[in-house]
Amino acid sequence: MSTPGKPHHPHVAETLEQLKEHTETTHVWLADRLDSLIRHIGHGVAWLNGLLVLVIITQVVLRYGFNSGLVPLEELQWHIYATAMMFGISYAVVSDSHIRVDVLHNLYSDRAKRIIEIIGILLFLLPFAWVVFHHSLDFVYDSWRVSETSDAPTGLPYRWAIKSVISISFGLLLLAAFSRLVRDVTLLLRKGEK
Repeated sequence: MSTPGKPHHPHVAETLEQLKEHTETTHVWLADRLDSLIRHIGHGVAWLNGLLVLVIITQVVLRYGFNSGLVPLEELQWHIYATAMMFGISYAVVSDSHIRVDVLHNLYSDRAKRIIEIIGILLFLLPFAWVVFHHSLDFVYDSWRVSETSDAPTGLPYRWAIKSVISISFGLLLLAAFSRLVRDVTLLLRKGEK
């Protein structure tokens, strides 16, 4: 029934009710806290993309306007890009914005989707993230120990800093995968999910 002056949209009411129900049933305390941390980090790191644009514009103006480029700016470009992308991986996991084959994914029930996610996390994501994280620690330590710098004479110092992004971002990816695993297992075990 519609209120005078307001059209009745039964689908909107159903959608809002479904959204409320979905929010109440997907609340998992530990996963919510981890997701919040990762989202905050992701939002902060996303601002690096604005800095990246400024660095690229500066480099283009210097190169094509003044016929000179700066090696530190070239290196800074890939440092910023690498940092944004590496931290973006964990953000994509917690926000469920990573790439998947939606045509197939949409064919399954919520229960089947959760089971597929759990298997994928256990068999692929966690082992891969752990191997990269584990092996990156020595890689970063060796770089820090020798105070590794750029191979270019005028390049950026502290190469270990950008290498440490590998360890930090894959540590964050492990947390994101764990959070997703906790959420999916908890919701799978809750009664009433089909």
